[in-house]
Amino acid sequence: MALKWRKEDLIRIAKRENNLKRRYLLVDPLQGKHIPADPGRALGLFRSLAGVLEGVYGQERLLLVGFAETATAVGAAVAVELGAAYIQTTREEIPGAEFLSFSEDHSHAAEQRLVKDDMDRIIHQIDRVVFVEDEVTTGKTILHIIDVLEQDHPGAARYAVASLINGMDSEDLEVYRQRDIPLHYLVRADADKAAYIQAAESVLENGTYVPADLDEGCLAKLRGIRIGGWLDARRLVQAEVYQEACEGLCAGIFRQVDLSRFQRLLVLGTEEFMYPALYLAERAAGIGVAVVCHSTTRSPIAVSWEDGYPLHVRYELRSLYDRSRVTYLYDLDTYDAVLILTDAQEVHWEGVCSLVNAVRRENRGPVFFVRWCGT
Repeated sequence: MALKWRKEDLIRIAKRENNLKRRYLLVDPLQGKHIPADPGRALGLFRSLAGVLEGVYGQERLLLVGFAETATAVGAAVAVELGAAYIQTTREEIPGAEFLSFSEDHSHAAEQRLVKDDMDRIIHQIDRVVFVEDEVTTGKTILHIIDVLEQDHPGAARYAVASLINGMDSEDLEVYRQRDIPLHYLVRADADKAAYIQAAESVLENGTYVPADLDEGCLAKLRGIRIGGWLDARRLVQAEVYQEACEGLCAGIFRQVDLSRFQRLLVLGTEEFMYPALYLAERAAGIGVAVVCHSTTRSPIAVSWEDGYPLHVRYELRSLYDRSRVTYLYDLDTYDAVLILTDAQEVHWEGVCSLVNAVRRENRGPVFFVRWCGT
């Protein structure tokens, strides 16, 4: 049975930076994205959403689509619980792939893409596509995708939407009702966004902003680990196979690092690569380590020291996937060890240095840089 969650559990209001389309952001303190979170609680939250879907679609063949970048772990975890097929949207380049592209109206990074040949291959083998989000505000982005899929494969599948939070207003809800697209969620956000907008706009941006530090000296004591068997969820995967690959990743790390010797551990994922980091963190917690997990992000969010504001310190980074991309990390703390986990296949030194220097600003313990590689 799904646990009962409240708005107070899942919603914190933050201020988007340089985004006039939507000035506020709902930050979930349990999700393990922007705020360091207990991995068991994060995955327990996602499994609650899976429980809602299982009660409705338990007899259907499902394809779950998780949204980059914040809902990739949500989608993967739900797919694993349901034993479904899974694919995530992406903003990364995939050599040789043809994409279905669509825009995200309120986002700072507007383009979302799905691998077209994977969708063409699976769409006639399933009963329903379930789009999985952390938060649905209007539902327009998902309708864009459905329209694209229906152009290529009219009537091939039914559709549904599952999210941790739903904040759609009555007009948007009616559009979904008329199109017979069910909506499933754990909590309702306020449909009237005026209070969110006012709260965000009143925030004093007086937090701590740390510029990117590209000094290569940090690499001298960095322990690099390379694990094979990478399975890319940007391409179509079966949930049980993906789960097995994540378990193999954990086994490879445990063979090389005795995590049990650390009392307090941070596991960091990178951008779209979230689920394996949370999975590893939960496994580490299972052997008695006090562990939290979050990840780097493209989202530029204002930080503030005001009481009740969710984010306080912002570290500017260079992306591990694209040296020209600026990314961010929020609210690092002090740990006995930090384990960075990425699936960036060609790592740029600027990304490594900026991330490791940010971590070392707060920590003097060992830093492990783990790459999950295809070969």
